[in-house]
Amino acid sequence: MTIAVDFDGTIVEHRYPEIGPEIPFATDTLKMLIKDRHKLILWSVREGKLLDDAVNWCRERGVEFYAINRDYPEEQKQNNQFFSRKLKADVWIDDRNLGGLPDWGTIYRMITHNKTWNDIIEEELQSNKLSSYEESHPKKKPWWKL
Repeated sequence: MTIAVDFDGTIVEHRYPEIGPEIPFATDTLKMLIKDRHKLILWSVREGKLLDDAVNWCRERGVEFYAINRDYPEEQKQNNQFFSRKLKADVWIDDRNLGGLPDWGTIYRMITHNKTWNDIIEEELQSNKLSSYEESHPKKKPWWKL
């Protein structure tokens, strides 16, 4: 699967043009996705030195992207007359998505188990219903232990 990942506000806290602190488990999750053989593309508004700084920050933490701000590493404007900043990704991980950025554990679960955001919410609702039911209906002691 090809996964486009934003940098500011997604991998690190939003401090643009500075690099903010890492969002918990971001790089660990990205490394797991790479190990699972997904192609990760860094998709950022950063350019020039600011982009190089972000790429190096990730590289220092063991995250190597398949491509950066393009569909594949060799893509050049002169090689592709249809070059555009619109990626052909299967999944986008971005803090600006509808509903905000889930925690990285949830992101990993969604990708590896092919779950939608709706699936995750439904699971949480079901889990909470069961917990509420169990709290309001405690198990009765068997009659022989009374």
